[in-house]
Amino acid sequence: MLDAQSLHKLFHAGSPDERTAIDNVSLQLQPGDFAVVVGGNGAGKSTLLNMVAGEVTPDSGFIRIGAEDVTPLATHQRARLVSRVFQDPSIGTAAALSIEENLAVADQRGARRGFGRALTPALAAEFRDRLATFGLGLEKRMGAQAGLLSGGQRQALSLLMAVLRAPSVLLLDEHTAALDPKTAETVMRVTRQVVEEARLTTLMVTHNMHHAITHGNRLIMMMHGRIVADIRGEQKQSMTVERLLAAFEHESLEPVLAQP
Repeated sequence: MLDAQSLHKLFHAGSPDERTAIDNVSLQLQPGDFAVVVGGNGAGKSTLLNMVAGEVTPDSGFIRIGAEDVTPLATHQRARLVSRVFQDPSIGTAAALSIEENLAVADQRGARRGFGRALTPALAAEFRDRLATFGLGLEKRMGAQAGLLSGGQRQALSLLMAVLRAPSVLLLDEHTAALDPKTAETVMRVTRQVVEEARLTTLMVTHNMHHAITHGNRLIMMMHGRIVADIRGEQKQSMTVERLLAAFEHESLEPVLAQP
């Protein structure tokens, strides 16, 4: 589903601030993979997500989504294939629009019609039914402006907006970092629900070690612009927060995985 090969990105080339952000990174996600990416500041996590989203063009290498080479495509040209939920809950929604209007706009991504004609009673009922499964009471506030919602409610709305059109790849960019711990757990529950229901191919960046080990079927560690580990299966299931933190100290997962 997502095939990124031999990606390289150098920022500020030839200046004192020259920095290699991505160094020969290759990553393949199969349909339904939920890969969680961890790493310290400057590890390359955000740059990798920006490359998949089209915000950053690699100096070399390519990115394919399905059979399509999207490397030269800008962000808006990939919108039919890639959806993204950001750290700031306000980015994914229009504050002045109601919940149902925001959803109608998201449902018409890539279409030419305005949301006024798109928002039929049947579509509004579908939106209410989907929101009801989140257990946050949003289905009872369809006419409320998004700007009046709490951070967690707004992020849950952003999630539903991102997946309405069943994207080929869903990007989660530290989407719980701005939330309090209780709300973050609620949003992660909703995240897991929407990802599993639609078997979405998902790439999530997080600094939350608990989320990293309890969600997804793959755990990817990045350091110095490279992928240094990609664990799955029993190895991921046996990972603990303590072992993952130890991996950061060793700058590698290998010594940690070697421990009984």
